[in-house]
Amino acid sequence: MEQHCVIPDGDNAGDPFMPTVDHRVFLANWYEVRSTAKPNDRNQAFRYRTGLWMAAQKIGKSPGVAAETVIEFVGPALFSGWAEDGDYYSCAEHGCPCGGVYLYEAGEPMGRAWATPRIQLAAVVEDQVENTWGALIPMIEDGPLANLIPKTGEAFIRHPNGNRDSRIEVVTSKADGKLGARISAGKCDETGLWGDSNGMKKFIRTLMRGAGGMGGRVTQSTNPYDPAENSVAQDTFESTQKDVYKHYFPPPTTLNFEKKSDRKKIFAWNYASSPWVDLRSIEAEASALMDATPAEAERFYGNRIVAGAGHWVREAEWKAKRTEPIYVSPRTKICIGFDGSDNNDWTGIRAETLDHYQFTPTYQAGSEKRPTLWKPTDWGNRIPRSEVMAAMDHLANEFHIVRAYCDPMFWESEIDEWAQKHGGDGKMFIKWPTNSIGRMHASLERFRTDITNPDSPFRHDSDQITGIHIRNAIVRARPGQKYILGKPSEHQKIDQVMSSALAHEATCDALADGALAAEVEHFVYF
Repeated sequence: MEQHCVIPDGDNAGDPFMPTVDHRVFLANWYEVRSTAKPNDRNQAFRYRTGLWMAAQKIGKSPGVAAETVIEFVGPALFSGWAEDGDYYSCAEHGCPCGGVYLYEAGEPMGRAWATPRIQLAAVVEDQVENTWGALIPMIEDGPLANLIPKTGEAFIRHPNGNRDSRIEVVTSKADGKLGARISAGKCDETGLWGDSNGMKKFIRTLMRGAGGMGGRVTQSTNPYDPAENSVAQDTFESTQKDVYKHYFPPPTTLNFEKKSDRKKIFAWNYASSPWVDLRSIEAEASALMDATPAEAERFYGNRIVAGAGHWVREAEWKAKRTEPIYVSPRTKICIGFDGSDNNDWTGIRAETLDHYQFTPTYQAGSEKRPTLWKPTDWGNRIPRSEVMAAMDHLANEFHIVRAYCDPMFWESEIDEWAQKHGGDGKMFIKWPTNSIGRMHASLERFRTDITNPDSPFRHDSDQITGIHIRNAIVRARPGQKYILGKPSEHQKIDQVMSSALAHEATCDALADGALAAEVEHFVYF
């Protein structure tokens, strides 16, 4: 980038393009090579198959994506083996007259260019992709790349190899005739606006298949998404797949965006590596936007995924109770909360030790350890009951379950089986219906108090899905100054909140019944 790309506009147009610190971190992770990589592996040589760069407005994502596009088009974007002493990369040997030479260190991953690269810049409409396209053209025409890519165009950019399929092109929901082609890279803009309503979820699936067929990879760039809109960016950010890179560094949750003094600190955090941004201008724009749509202002300039109104627990309050995951040794006394479903909502088990450390346990499935959380779409749109049963058997053998509160809806028979197999005197596995408003209200209030009270001993394992469900939960009023929890929209699940609340209630009740008392040892003498 620094050798070939130039700043596309502004006072410093034509100067060498220098990636920001934030962009460098993204690139270092996105191009991380697996230790087992082989020269012909293409996308499988890299740790990540797809990635998401989510950050505040105006930090420079579009020029950054334009520079990435150039790397994928004419640069050494593919792994070509591990360097030995004396190995080098010479631009002259790849058709570039700039004179650049890079000397590899022994053991460093070497790069090579795609033979027939085809790159698609994708957006809902052409106006969105113009931010990247408008940076890409002068980045090529006004610097050393003009010697390598002598001709750009308004519709596409042809590769110097002359191959008709080697090109950079724009695809949108309105003009998707090129969609489905085998591509070496996809660059998707503002995926926080890609949803089912505009057909972009189907669009991204087709784009990903096109990249997969050629061994290519796809990245997204966007502002923080609105959790109520069920976007592609949200799906990517909440994915549990290990080959998805999520580049997102929000400001500290303790800062309140509504306070001008805190906004100043938030902007300083978000734009720390974007010196061209005038924070006074950002404050003026954010302040004006807050009058009409405060949540949008906080997403765009605060770099936050903003929860809806009426939330049950603030994200900052939940995060304040997180701790590094603690190893809970076998036979430790724990209490369990279970919230089950059949084919729509998630099913989950949360556990809590008697000193109030709450976590999502795992269970053994062959050689694999799986979390006790089941999403129907991962299992053919049904909850895999055999997996849940195996998980509970594993937990009963692994730990000393003192008490388990289980929501019985759809799971009456299974709970009876657990009580019979593991419940001893019948006081271990207890049916605890979450649709009992008075009872559930009291339980939620106790749990919320222990979350928000800085002096309470409650803490948790920072489980990502549980945190998302906590953020989603909103208060639904009921008669008698009571409430239940609800979902802002159908896709915003809260099931792990219920499992967590039941686990905490079970722990508190077990302690009240003397769970910490020393067990009496019984002897038989002959």
